[in-house]
Amino acid sequence: MAGWKSGISTVALMTGMSLALVACNDKVAEEKKAPTVEEAQAFMKEAEQMLFDESVSLGRKAWVQANFITHDTNAIVAEADEAFTLLGVKLANDTKRFADIELPAELRRKMNILKGGLTLPAPDDAAKTAELANIKANLDATYGTGKVEMDGQTMSLGGVSDIIASDRTPERLLAAWDGWHKISKPMKADYVRMVDIANEGARELGYKDVGAMWRSGYDMDPDDFATMVDGLWADVKPLYDALHCEVRAKLSDFYGDRVVSDTGPIPAHLLGNMWAQEWGNINDIVQPGASEDASIDVTSLLVEKGYDAKKMVETAEGFFTSLGFDPLPDTFWERSLFVKPADREVQCHASAWDIDNKDDVRIKMCTKVNAEDFVTVHHELGHNFYQRAYKNQDPLYLNGANDGFHEAIGDMVALSMTPDYLKQIGLIDEVPASGDPIPALMRQALDKVAFLPFGLMVDKWRWQVFSGEVGPDQYNDAWWKLREEYQGLKAPNERPADAFDPGAKYHIPGNTPYMRYFLARILQFQFYKAACDQAGWTGPLHECSIYGNKEVGAKFNAMMEMGASKPWPEALEAFTGSREISGEALIAYFEPLKAWLDEQNKGRTCGW
Repeated sequence: MAGWKSGISTVALMTGMSLALVACNDKVAEEKKAPTVEEAQAFMKEAEQMLFDESVSLGRKAWVQANFITHDTNAIVAEADEAFTLLGVKLANDTKRFADIELPAELRRKMNILKGGLTLPAPDDAAKTAELANIKANLDATYGTGKVEMDGQTMSLGGVSDIIASDRTPERLLAAWDGWHKISKPMKADYVRMVDIANEGARELGYKDVGAMWRSGYDMDPDDFATMVDGLWADVKPLYDALHCEVRAKLSDFYGDRVVSDTGPIPAHLLGNMWAQEWGNINDIVQPGASEDASIDVTSLLVEKGYDAKKMVETAEGFFTSLGFDPLPDTFWERSLFVKPADREVQCHASAWDIDNKDDVRIKMCTKVNAEDFVTVHHELGHNFYQRAYKNQDPLYLNGANDGFHEAIGDMVALSMTPDYLKQIGLIDEVPASGDPIPALMRQALDKVAFLPFGLMVDKWRWQVFSGEVGPDQYNDAWWKLREEYQGLKAPNERPADAFDPGAKYHIPGNTPYMRYFLARILQFQFYKAACDQAGWTGPLHECSIYGNKEVGAKFNAMMEMGASKPWPEALEAFTGSREISGEALIAYFEPLKAWLDEQNKGRTCGW
């Protein structure tokens, strides 16, 4: 889940300010003489301070809008977003003045961050900037207020997601899936216009399109980055293919060949998640006779022990403090949203926020007392503890080493939520005797491994949209073509000509780059294995927990404190000893499962 970080290095935030503040840079920009290094340093100092200050104002407004979705709060955020975009565009364009002079490496790095710091860059046109801000607010509100009429009730995403997660009637699953995917139809025209405006802004900044701009934010050539992620996918694809084959066979056995063929793509509504991005909710179908190791029902234990949303968050905080991190400030508990209010519309998508770039960190979650949200709160607090770790960096470095780092921190901690950990926090009395590891590894793979191709294809689709390779009339078809190519899934019914199914996933209307999640699924295992190695762990990797290990925590914190001040390979090396992202740790974690899957799949026709 995305962390909402108001540090100005966060690409999602660099969007506008008042024209009065922008005007103060005009004098420098208009000077005719060749600029000096000193002038570049002065420009950067002023730019960072302006962005730092204005991001706090925008962050507060965005927080209110996400927690009180109304016509007026949408308008307030649109106005603030427009102003911040104006600032971001102005400052990004002003960096061109210093493009041809030799600058110290750190200053040049900041210039590049400033230039590429906009998620959706507007052109240098006030009317188009205002239009873009309104489109963004409207898209976000359309998603946040989406409703489905079903079973005589008006349901939000949470209600229909519960049906997708737990119901085993194909007709009801299809009704819930189709109902939610209808809420995104009205988004398409706005989305098309948004792409046009943002691409114009990206070209003004010297990028081919917005997709190329996003790929340029990884301390490497954009094309080299695309090649790197394709290589990572090639490394882990055999494991996914083996999982897909086993899951499809079990679904076909459960529902019958009429619903799920034992060859070809799997219908997307049957995998326990609205977007079929994680499959853990169908563990009962895939593993109907799971052994003792997999029978730890965390949801039931949380309920039995009297956990509520706040206690779940307190427990997650306890993991980080056990590693030596300072407790969260009192303001976190006073200002966060932990449960969905009954009296108003809120954006329920779980997110972590850094309002003041220092200590006013918060989470916003419509938390349910279940195992899935127990993992999610660990994930979201990972954002918050990372934000606090780098809070003393310069403003443009108030971010993760790359966006995948930010998503991986909490997930690495969640990998340590082993039976030993559950015993240490009192959820179970005794650790089950070590036995067959396959059920527990399968349960993990249904989420961690199943997600990998989805994490990759979301931005593959956007890259094609931004580049013009896919036009508006092809949006939906291209979406499902990629879902079949990478995930081996298909739409469960004939899609209407006016469907805009990508918009049914928050990160599309919310304009959150998604490659971070693919990288995070790889990085979390790389972090985890490095942490277990540092702790001296010698047993099976999946049984390692670093809970309570302050030495590992200190080294982890040292990497986190770097923020974005160094290229990500340096940050990665500081903790893992390697400068390259690698799928080797993920493959090692699931090695016993892969061998087992290969045995199960003998004689089957795998692939699609």
